[in-house]
Amino acid sequence: MNLKNLAKIVDDAALNAKPIAQLSLDNQFSEKEAYEIQANSIARRYNRGEKLVGVKLGFTSKAKMEQMGVHDMIWGRLTDKMLVGRNTNILLEKFIHPRAEPEICFLVKKEINKEVSMDEVKEYIYGVAGAIEIIDSRYQNFKFSLEDVIADNCSSAGFVIGKWHNVDTPIEDLKMDLIVNDEVVQSGSSKAILGNPWESVVAASRLCAQYGQVIKAGNYIMAGAATSAVYLEKNQTVKVEVDTLGSIQFTVQ
Repeated sequence: MNLKNLAKIVDDAALNAKPIAQLSLDNQFSEKEAYEIQANSIARRYNRGEKLVGVKLGFTSKAKMEQMGVHDMIWGRLTDKMLVGRNTNILLEKFIHPRAEPEICFLVKKEINKEVSMDEVKEYIYGVAGAIEIIDSRYQNFKFSLEDVIADNCSSAGFVIGKWHNVDTPIEDLKMDLIVNDEVVQSGSSKAILGNPWESVVAASRLCAQYGQVIKAGNYIMAGAATSAVYLEKNQTVKVEVDTLGSIQFTVQ
């Protein structure tokens, strides 16, 4: 088993928007090796000119962790090519089977190269914003094992960030609605993100330190979903409204 070959398979799938079979069906690899596949896959993006702009957390709800039979969050890398401008259009054909979910995003103020505590976490963050993440598993039928999804960069595909707010803005229990064509299709609270979205920053610092990934000043941290994700289709306007933080939207073409 060659981890770089597996990285090429998932990277090609993302690049060409062509689904693949789960890697784990024919290859046995550990969680640690899955992160190596992810790193090699993202390195291919860097070689094409993409730049690292942040990290994202997955499995930030207890229900999702239980569903996947895991005891910890997972994390993936975000590149500049994944960043979607507010109120812009995305082309459905660039994805395989994308979904959208409402999130909270953090803007990093100073480099995070170690695990930080809840007591000190705000020292590292410049501001907070509502956000939308677009996830798109490269696996057929959106089915995967824990190791598969890590290798696939935790289904990272795109993200849209709302307006930034002061770091002291309360975000622990904000109502968050996911709206498609003016209809609320999912509604939840930021509390669903680890009980407090700030816990995601702490978790990101721990996981990235574990794998030697520095989170640089100016990077983003996507905290994880507040509701279930919704499939995207053509001619949709997708909006997330977050109490206090405002709204974010994009259109699918």
